Amino acid sequence: MATLFLVSTPIGNLEDLSPRAAETLRSVSRVLAEDTRRTRILTERVGSRAKLVSLHTHNERERSAQILSWLAGGEDLALVSDAGTPLLSDPGARVVDAVMEAGHRVVPIPGPSAILAALVASGLPSERFTFLGFPERKGPERRALLDRVARSTETVVLFESPQRVVSLLEALAEACGADRPCAVARELTKVHEEVNRGTLMAIAAYYREHPPRGEVTVVVAPATEAEAGEDVEENARRLAARLLGEGLKPSAAAKELAVRLDLARNDAYRVVQEVTRIVEDVETE
Repeated sequence: MATLFLVSTPIGNLEDLSPRAAETLRSVSRVLAEDTRRTRILTERVGSRAKLVSLHTHNERERSAQILSWLAGGEDLALVSDAGTPLLSDPGARVVDAVMEAGHRVVPIPGPSAILAALVASGLPSERFTFLGFPERKGPERRALLDRVARSTETVVLFESPQRVVSLLEALAEACGADRPCAVARELTKVHEEVNRGTLMAIAAYYREHPPRGEVTVVVAPATEAEAGEDVEENARRLAARLLGEGLKPSAAAKELAVRLDLARNDAYRVVQEVTRIVEDVETE
């Protein structure tokens, strides 16, 4: 049975490519790559003669049928991202689902990951963590993500572009508290590798003065038990007030509150009603 290999590639230092990954790239007939120009450097380095096929966000759906045809014909394939482990904030999930549904083997070839590298270098708890990818830039989805990070009892790992790191850290400081510990890892495994550790506000201030470049991973410490426990109700009230202030009707605000904070619907409605009564009392006075 033909196999699709998910091959982890270096996140900067080419020496991090494992011997097994190199052998896999040499053994397959085709390599599905996010950027064929970038991947060609790697395949030429290991002596692979595999054909390079572009697979990115804009053509993944169309490529799936051709990929299944190659596998059905007995060809082994490799899927790689530009750097690190495929599918993590990178294209490929739709293809993998189709390949598994068609009954072909999917085999991971483990290796470099910016998520894990940043986590273990952060100095923050690593036993339990959550990876949330790239945060939304605006709107209710961004606010929901910030609220989620603020009340998380696990360390949270995020990707962000260097141009938006400062605004993200400032938003997190507002949501989590300025003194919440964090780490920002930049250019991991490369010549200018940097890991800055401190509080959200302090690291935001540093990068305002020293704009970052390159690949950036943000790691945020979990909320303490006291913060997580005492803030649930208060966070719910603050969010309810914000939603009502944005013009949502109480029923819509309660529904949104339940989704964002994972509250029971009755509890969400109770909080909205309490906030509504407080607002009405203030206006009456």
